[in-house]
Amino acid sequence: MKIPTVFISTTLGAKIFSITTFITRITITAFATFGVFPTYAASNEVKIDEQSFSCIRDMTPVRHFYVDNLLGDMEGTLTSANAPQGAVYPAGSVVQLVPTEAMVKREAGTFPATGDWEFFELTVDEQGSSIAKRGFVDVNNRFGGNCFTCHVPAAKKWDFICESDHGCEPLPIDHKMTGALQRSDPRCGDAALESGDTLALVKLKLMITFGIINKWFEDLF
Repeated sequence: MKIPTVFISTTLGAKIFSITTFITRITITAFATFGVFPTYAASNEVKIDEQSFSCIRDMTPVRHFYVDNLLGDMEGTLTSANAPQGAVYPAGSVVQLVPTEAMVKREAGTFPATGDWEFFELTVDEQGSSIAKRGFVDVNNRFGGNCFTCHVPAAKKWDFICESDHGCEPLPIDHKMTGALQRSDPRCGDAALESGDTLALVKLKLMITFGIINKWFEDLF
C-alpha cells in the first residue's frame, strides 16, 4: 500500500522534532549540572556609560594620546592609530588626549557626518567619571571650542583624529600641559608628575580662569 506523501512528511517531521527536543533537554541538563553555559558572539553595539571611562593611563599610549576599544578590538584600533597614511578606526575605539575629553567610534552609519565618532565632555574625580555632555556636533571643550569643528580638517585622511600634522587648528595647550593632565588624572590614584608638571598645571588653570572671565565679559557686553 502506498503511504501518502503528507503522512510521510508529518511522521518524519514529528521524529525530527522529538530528536531535537531530546537533544535540547540533554544540553540544558548538562549545562545545569556542570555549570557550563554556551557563549555567543558579542554584539557589535557600542554601549557607552560612565563606566566606559576610567584612568587614562590604563589605556594604551600612542604618541601623545591614549586609545582603547570598548568591543575588545585593540589590535584594530592600534593598527589604525599607527597607520602612516591614516586609516578608519574600528567601532568601539576610544581616543583621549586628556582625562576630561573623549571620542568614541560608534557603529557604522550611526552619524556619517562625524565619521560615526561621538564626542564626550567628562567630569572626573577620585570616584570615577561622569558624562557632562555627549553628542556628535554640539559638544564643546573647556575652552569653548567645538569638538566636531576642531576635528573636521582631519576627516578625510585621518578619520577625524587630530595631531600636529593632520591639518587641525593648534590647541591652546601644548604637550607638556596635556602630559601633566594625563599624569595627574585623579581616577588613577596618586599622581605621577614629572619635572615641570606642576608649573604646567598652574599655567593651564590660569588659562581656563582667564578664558571663563573673558567669556563672561563677552556675554555681558
